[in-house]
Amino acid sequence: MEMTLGSTWWVACGILVAVELSTGTFYLLMLALGCAAGAVASHLGLSESRQMLSAAVIGGAAVAACYLLRRNALGASPAGANADANMDIGQTVEVASWEADGSTRVKYRGASWQASYIGSAVPGPTPGPYVIRAIEGSRLRLDHQEAL
Repeated sequence: MEMTLGSTWWVACGILVAVELSTGTFYLLMLALGCAAGAVASHLGLSESRQMLSAAVIGGAAVAACYLLRRNALGASPAGANADANMDIGQTVEVASWEADGSTRVKYRGASWQASYIGSAVPGPTPGPYVIRAIEGSRLRLDHQEAL
């Protein structure tokens, strides 16, 4: 049995789906859609260049749509407040005391950091555990730790 170009497209589609299942990246499924479009174009008798064009257009459009939908659903947050971009976001620090202006110094990862309070506690923040919500330059932005 001879391997046709349409079969090659389906094999590529299957490989992309298998890799996606092992990595969890949804974008590979979109590229698999492009390979499926190439396979369908092959079965319709289109030339190799038209098959590649259909795979590229469908796969690329699916990736772009997936990216735009995900970005709009998650909301574009700045890197300083995005836990996906900065591993420090969401970590807990212990505050011993606060200054009158809402600033403090905390020990975090073996260093002393300047920090400021971003919550709305009245009359002001109290000592205790706080969560890093953002990092602006070398200053941690802290808020109250949420109860579990």
